Amino acid sequence: MVTDYQQFLRRKIARAENFGFAPVTPPHESLFGHQRDLAEWLCRGGRRACFADFGLGKTRINLQVAKWTTEHHDGKYLIIAPLGVRQEFTLSDGPAMGLDVKYVSTMAEAKVAESQILITNYERARDGDIDPGYFIGCGLDEASCLRSYGSKTYQTFLSKFANVKYKHVYTATPSPNRYKELIHYGGFLGVMDTGQALTRFFQRDSEKAGNLTLMPHMEDKFWTWLNSWAVFLQKPSDLGYSDEGYDLPPLKVHWHRIAEDYSAVQSTADSWGQYQLIPTQSRDLRKSAEHKRSSISIRAAAAKAIIATEPEKHWLVWHNLENERERIEQIIPGIETIYGSMDLDERESKLMDFSNGKIKIFGSKPQISGSGCNFQRHCADMIFLGLDYKFNDFIQSIHRCRRFQQSREVHVHIIHLESEDEIRAVLESKWRKHDELMQRMAEIVRQNGLSNISYDAERP
Repeated sequence: MVTDYQQFLRRKIARAENFGFAPVTPPHESLFGHQRDLAEWLCRGGRRACFADFGLGKTRINLQVAKWTTEHHDGKYLIIAPLGVRQEFTLSDGPAMGLDVKYVSTMAEAKVAESQILITNYERARDGDIDPGYFIGCGLDEASCLRSYGSKTYQTFLSKFANVKYKHVYTATPSPNRYKELIHYGGFLGVMDTGQALTRFFQRDSEKAGNLTLMPHMEDKFWTWLNSWAVFLQKPSDLGYSDEGYDLPPLKVHWHRIAEDYSAVQSTADSWGQYQLIPTQSRDLRKSAEHKRSSISIRAAAAKAIIATEPEKHWLVWHNLENERERIEQIIPGIETIYGSMDLDERESKLMDFSNGKIKIFGSKPQISGSGCNFQRHCADMIFLGLDYKFNDFIQSIHRCRRFQQSREVHVHIIHLESEDEIRAVLESKWRKHDELMQRMAEIVRQNGLSNISYDAERP
């Protein structure tokens, strides 16, 4: 028997409230067990985050929640996705589930659309073409853009979605090693104000000004609170289901370390009048960018040489600078690229063509195509033209090809300069920590299940 005092203590634990409802119809018969459980948990919660690994079916979960919401309420449901992803909803998973999902780019189109489930791009919602407040609910596909509190997308979405009744976010890389980023998802969903969460769980770092660290005595409480509104799922067995068919393909990482000409550096003094024998990549963004620009030609040539070893394959080339894009267009025959100022429809058309195998060699920035896109049907080989400290963009980009249902071994070629050894070490460290903490969150799910359903059912 649970005593009254134990009940009192349980209510003192920070947990997200349920804002949702119980589904009134069964889930679609095509959904696997873990997808059914997650969809119901999200629906009952009303404002929840689904951090399921790449290929676990977040698209179908999103669609099922949208269907249940429109059945329960009079109104339309909006799905927001990165460029190049809408066909997964409108042409693939939507029709497979018997759902008519329409793409809209303006509010005029949204209001006259006969379908109750609509989809648009992040740019349309952020820049004002689409008003999220018109919809009864919204599901953000690949919502990692919300992880940065100061970003334009986050600040814009915070106000635009404030009055949306049901909100759900989906992403496979919520950066559990960046605790404050997780809080930003909760702030967007309305689970807890960002400032309140920071005050409750964090303290100032005495060794680094402006930095906050998780208070040791609040660590367990923080993960318990997080587990009440966000689920981290690595594989179906975390919820007690079979993992058959959900084995990620093998990954092989190839590091291409390029020698540098140090003569120019050795003849140039810094602001203190000191000379440097061998340069190292500075964390100063201006100096780092200057160094990268000076090495574009040798890095692009290395990428061309890698592709030439297996020209029959489909290749994905990731770059970060516009000068890099221009150079690879010049020297890699047949490459197609996209860029930020390109017309949205043209960008999306090229993304879909590469995804469908019509384009053989494709170049893009991780910030543009690194989230949401499914390239695994035809591509298993990619090249990073350089390194930086942005781990989230890096890991997301890898998983555009390394996903469940990828039938080939995935090869990732990373070109880096000798002076970027420090960046490589930091990136590999973040990768290890990411894997460790994702496993930790998955263990919480294995121990407690989707706790809010059972826990809140007991509450008056």
